[in-house]
This record gives sequence, C-alpha cells and structure tokens, in this order.
Amino acid sequence: MALRPGGMNRRPPVRKEEPYRINQLIRGVQQVRLVGDNVDQGIVDIRQALEMAQQQTLDLVEISPNADPPVCRIVDYSKFKYEQKKKQKELKSKQIKVVIKEIRFSPTTDDHDYDFKLKHATNFLKEGSKVKAYVQFSGREIVFKDQGFNLLKRFMSDLEEHGKLESEARLEGRRMNIIIAPKVKK
Repeated sequence: MALRPGGMNRRPPVRKEEPYRINQLIRGVQQVRLVGDNVDQGIVDIRQALEMAQQQTLDLVEISPNADPPVCRIVDYSKFKYEQKKKQKELKSKQIKVVIKEIRFSPTTDDHDYDFKLKHATNFLKEGSKVKAYVQFSGREIVFKDQGFNLLKRFMSDLEEHGKLESEARLEGRRMNIIIAPKVKK
C-alpha cells in the first residue's frame, strides 16, 4: 500500500452493520407481524406496513427476523436504537462481577505468615471477593499432603464467620486448593 502525501497511511472507514433491518432493507418476506402502540396489531402485507410507516413519518423496524412471519414495529429508528443501548447498559451495570483472589501457602508455612495471609483473606471476603487458597507442593514436599490438607482445614475454620466453603480441598497436580465465597449480607 503506497503512502499518501504527508506520510499518513489512511484506510477507508469501517461501516458498522446495523443490528436491525429497516424499511426497504427488509427483503425476502411477503407478510410481517406488526406490533407496537400506534398500529393495529396483526399480520399485514410488507408493502402495506411500509406505507403505514411512511404515513406516520416513522421507520418499519424488523424486531424478530427468525419468527414466522417476522415481527416488525413502526418506530423512530434512532430513538429505538437509543433505547436499546440504554437497556443493554442497564443490564450490564446490574451484572455481578465475581473477583477471585488467590492466596498461596506451602506445607511449611510459618504461623506469622499464616496470620498475615489470613488477615488478607478476611479483607478480601469483606469486600465481596472470593478467595482461592492453595498449598503449592514443590519437589519432595508432595509426601506431606496431610500437612497441606490440615493447613487448608485450619484456614477454612478461621474464616468461618466471614465466608463459606464453596469447594472442598482437592489435589490437582502439585497444588491442593479450596475456594471460599463471602457470606451473603442480610
């Protein structure tokens, strides 16, 4: 691709495809099911639906193309798109984002380190995050599985008032882990 004068290499703008077909873009159908506030609801011919939309200076928007016959609504398309974006944004804001914080132990974790990590886990649970605590076995430490299990069991019992056990301690490769979810606030 050759450079344009001024050294800028410009690409043509990418056109975003519209999520809904409107007016003359609704093709391949003879009849549509009209729904909405300002029309008689029911199945009508596509030409008749387009004429009704033109009379009201609005757009015929295909809401559900997979239905038989396709469902259309007569609305102002720009206003309709705005309302759809608003609904999507509202749904997205209501979603709960699950955050998992990890805390790593070794089978020989000292008491001071344990207390320090317990304090962090308590804070994580209070802020609403899940905690994944695991014991990492390296080298020949794998023979101390029971020591790792006891450490995780003690960790869970110390966090009993802040969270509840979501998955039991299980060994995956050289790592034994549990997941603790925060208690639901009433």
